[in-house]
Amino acid sequence: MARFFQEVTKTHQAFIENQKIFFVCTAPEAGRLSLSPKGMDSFLCLSPHEAAFLNVTGSGNETAAHLKENGRITVMFCSFDEKPLILRLYGHAEAIHPNHEDWERLYNLFQPLPGARQIIKIKIESVQTSCGESIPFYEFQGHRDSLNQWAIQKGPEGVAAYQQQKNRKSIDGLDTGLNPQET
Repeated sequence: MARFFQEVTKTHQAFIENQKIFFVCTAPEAGRLSLSPKGMDSFLCLSPHEAAFLNVTGSGNETAAHLKENGRITVMFCSFDEKPLILRLYGHAEAIHPNHEDWERLYNLFQPLPGARQIIKIKIESVQTSCGESIPFYEFQGHRDSLNQWAIQKGPEGVAAYQQQKNRKSIDGLDTGLNPQET
C-alpha cells in the first residue's frame, strides 16, 4: 500500500543513499515527457525538504528545459535487492548552472564528476513509498566510467562546445538555460 510523507525521514534517506540508480521524470506543458536514469552516486539529501543531484553532460538536456518552463519533477528510487521498496520524491526544482551564485557552495558537496553541467536542486513537497514487490532482483556490478572518460578526453573546451551544440535546446525546442560560453 502506498504511503505519503511530508518530508524525507532518516529511514528514507538511508534507503536513498543505498541505491545505485535513480530515475528523474519531468514534463513540459506541451511536448514529450522525459524519464532519465541517473547514477554515479550523484544524489544528495540536503535536508528533509531539499535534495540535489549533479547532472553531467549527456546527449540531451530535457530536465533543465522542463524545469525552466514549470519546475515540476519526480524522482524515483527502486530497490533491486532483498528488501523491496519504491520511493518517489515529488516537488519543484531548478537547474543551478556553473555561473549561478549557489554553484560553488552546492558543487563542493558532491564528488567532482567530469562534464558536470548543472546541479538540480529540488524542493521536496511530498514523499511516497510503495511496496515494490513486483520489481525483479538485479545485482550491482559497478559504475560505468565511459561517460566520465568521454568528458575527460574532450576536455573542458570540448565539453563546452558539445553543450553549445547539443544541450542548449530540448528535443521540443525549449531553452535549457545552459550557456556554455558563460561557464
